[in-house]
Amino acid sequence: MQAVILAGGKGTRLRPFTTALPKPLVPVGERPIIEVVLRQLKRRGFKDVVVSVGHLAELIEAFCGDGRRWGLRVRYARETKPLSTAGALRGVKGLAPHFLTINGDILTTLDFKALYDAHRRAKADATVAVCERSTTVSFGVVKLGDDGLVSGWDEKPTLRYQVSMGVNVFSRGALKLLKPGRPLGIPEFLTRIREDGGRVLGYKTKADWLDIGRPEDYEAAQGLFETARGRAKYS
Repeated sequence: MQAVILAGGKGTRLRPFTTALPKPLVPVGERPIIEVVLRQLKRRGFKDVVVSVGHLAELIEAFCGDGRRWGLRVRYARETKPLSTAGALRGVKGLAPHFLTINGDILTTLDFKALYDAHRRAKADATVAVCERSTTVSFGVVKLGDDGLVSGWDEKPTLRYQVSMGVNVFSRGALKLLKPGRPLGIPEFLTRIREDGGRVLGYKTKADWLDIGRPEDYEAAQGLFETARGRAKYS
């Protein structure tokens, strides 16, 4: 099985931590984020990993090397200009018929092989890992009828919704919808696949998920990795 780690962004939301380091190399506990991901991929049976790099690419390449120390084959696809998450895929050579993509700044206990297998069983063009999140509205939500009369009242309701985890599986054939050298994000790519008549599967999971995009997210991750139990969940 093959995976692509998307590690080309500048990590501007995580400054000042990313001033000198690319975000995948920011440490959580004793290891950089990307090492945690590489170890998880290996444990789930992935052997071939492509790291899509751009900002401070040489640092990521120097740290990961050829992947031998994790029992992986690691190679790199360098962006000559920012192409966003999906646009970068068009320039990756040697992609398998089906491959997993994961953002280089997330931590999750998701079973990557189970996601990959679900994609294959469904014969999907793309599969998106999703988990549930909730937001509590800080106000009373008033419902009004067409006559202007109050028809309902919800005091500080909790809204539940499914969010993308930044982990996907794609079938190689879908890449024909990407234009070489043109930036495109994965959300737009998924929309393009659907509009072209492709099958986009949502894979629901209750796995833990941390998107380390902001300083407060990073602090939460550090707190988790300070405990042996927390580290074990992501090892």
